[in-house]
Amino acid sequence: ACQKGSARPEELSGGSFTVTNLGALGIESFTPVLNIPEVAILGVCSIQPKAVMKGETAVFKPHMGLSLTINHQAVDGAPGARFLQELVQAVSRIDMLLAG
Repeated sequence: ACQKGSARPEELSGGSFTVTNLGALGIESFTPVLNIPEVAILGVCSIQPKAVMKGETAVFKPHMGLSLTINHQAVDGAPGARFLQELVQAVSRIDMLLAG
């Protein structure tokens, strides 16, 4: 229903975690607002070139911002930080993950 654009509001509620993607709109960074009573919401930003040093040379690599908002009444911040660390590691190896 979501892919067809025919999802009803009641079909989109009652979750515990949301992923919101403003990257398709070119948004480089944002802080998503938590949908209570959900535990967390992950904001995905656009992919932009970012200068990084490779030895003595600056090279541009794709960079995608992520922002996690969590409900501290439901979960401590440390598990949220570990989740982001693992997600960043997985996304940075996406070519290996897709290769199987």
